[in-house]
Amino acid sequence: MLEIASICGSLLNNYTEGRVMQNSKLELEGQSQTPILQIQGLSVQRSGTEVLRDVSLEIKRGEFVGIVGPNGSGKSTLIMTILGILKAQSGVIQVYGNKPMARENIGKIGWVSQAAASISSNIHISVREMVSLGVVHVGNMFNRKTKYQRQQIEKAIEMVGLQDKASVSMNQLSGGQKQRAAIGRALASNAEFILLDEPLVGIDRQARNDLLKLLDRFCHENQKTILMVSHDLSAIRQTAHRMIYLEETIHFDGPSEAFPALLELADLRGINHVHEDHSKDIKSTIISKEREEE
Repeated sequence: MLEIASICGSLLNNYTEGRVMQNSKLELEGQSQTPILQIQGLSVQRSGTEVLRDVSLEIKRGEFVGIVGPNGSGKSTLIMTILGILKAQSGVIQVYGNKPMARENIGKIGWVSQAAASISSNIHISVREMVSLGVVHVGNMFNRKTKYQRQQIEKAIEMVGLQDKASVSMNQLSGGQKQRAAIGRALASNAEFILLDEPLVGIDRQARNDLLKLLDRFCHENQKTILMVSHDLSAIRQTAHRMIYLEETIHFDGPSEAFPALLELADLRGINHVHEDHSKDIKSTIISKEREEE
């Protein structure tokens, strides 16, 4: 199932050639304020159970938005609905002003699924072949790649720092390297809007830090818009401009530095008296240890 999701992600990273026309500074500023993603009153059911309820949000060009929440809170469901893989029961969702699967969106959206780091050892595909999937779509699946496409593939491999692994089989890479290759696939498509579903799962601490730096660079230096779903709260806080706490519906949407502390977060979830009876004891124990060391 994870492999199927990964292949779906490849096909969604469709390629469209073309050049971006130069605009005046004023026009560019206007574009940056135009929402890439608009969601209003979205509700989604899975197997008859409501997973998302009355979700509304906007994401503007150049934003790095992190979505956090517990397992089963609807994070991956939201990503799948944005991609058009899942249908909403109610509400409006527009990507670049179009329906999620609209032809006009081809090549603009890149998806990195949580399956990337767990690709089966039975699948023998090199890093270059994996990244090449970013320029493949139904209309050109069996066509020879153009010079421009080949350049895009090599550029994407370089951007994710896998030049020395380009000919290496994916099943020989670490989890972090697999994730970078999957991100390279999205970049090869020249996608402007990159969706990442739990990209930090299955990778070690160093790989996690390297991946976060990479995403930060893409956002700031390459003007990519990033929506990342993760249960890793600290990682999201370090990297995202804006955070959303999702648990069936949105409980918080704001700057990362304003994200609620533990007690406030518990209150949002309807949990009362968190550690109320023990917090003083914990604090006094820490103080006494510091005094003993003095």
